[in-house]
Amino acid sequence: MYSERLLDHFRNPRNVGQLDPPAAIVDVSNPACGDMLRLSARFDQGRVTEARYQTRGCTASIAAGSALTEWMAGKSCEELRTLTPAMIEELVGGLEPASKHAAVLCADAVKRLLLNLNAKL
Repeated sequence: MYSERLLDHFRNPRNVGQLDPPAAIVDVSNPACGDMLRLSARFDQGRVTEARYQTRGCTASIAAGSALTEWMAGKSCEELRTLTPAMIEELVGGLEPASKHAAVLCADAVKRLLLNLNAKL
């Protein structure tokens, strides 16, 4: 059902937690399934220097958050803008149709993070 990559991120999640302000912090949720994701990131000279996540949700959401934060490391805001749910699916080795919401949750969090950053500039 789940790929080995997804299970590895689920069993050994990376970058769990929350960064303290002045890190950018956003919360997103999926009202249909109830999954919630808090994403926090610290930027220096327009690049992610550190990213953390906290999630309450299914196996796929936990794994996707872990994969997302690894992918974000060192990325510029322009690179973050290119993130799509399909990219998250690829990072975890694929998702079953019933779990695709996890990838959407991650992409939504990055979009909101970028909106919040733009509002502060």
